[in-house]
Amino acid sequence: MAHQNRLGQWAEVVAIEQLQQTGFSILYQNYFSRYGEIDIVALKDDLIVFTEVKARSNTAYGKSVDALGERKQAKIIKTAEYFIMQHMHYADYDFRFDAICIDLKHVIAKNTQPDFSKVAYDLTWIENAFTLS
Repeated sequence: MAHQNRLGQWAEVVAIEQLQQTGFSILYQNYFSRYGEIDIVALKDDLIVFTEVKARSNTAYGKSVDALGERKQAKIIKTAEYFIMQHMHYADYDFRFDAICIDLKHVIAKNTQPDFSKVAYDLTWIENAFTLS
């Protein structure tokens, strides 16, 4: 498995733990539609949070938050709209788009098989990272 895939899977596990620690239930992980993918769909009370997870093992060319461009946002929004159409029982719920960004504090060589759980990292949870407008 490629380094980026392992890092991404680990980052999603960390993000799920963060969401659950703050009272969210995970409805879906890696929700796909023909429009794109949402990493995590979480629920707390009457709030649905569509969460994008970004991780970087090397921040020399920017932090993980920098990878959440307008094109990616548009795909997530379309996928969220599709999710609501497919799950009409959530149609009256509030929703928001969050980003959980993880940047490793030390560069990890891509040809290694690191245990990411033992690596220091910075985690930034951005509520309302973007909106429909």
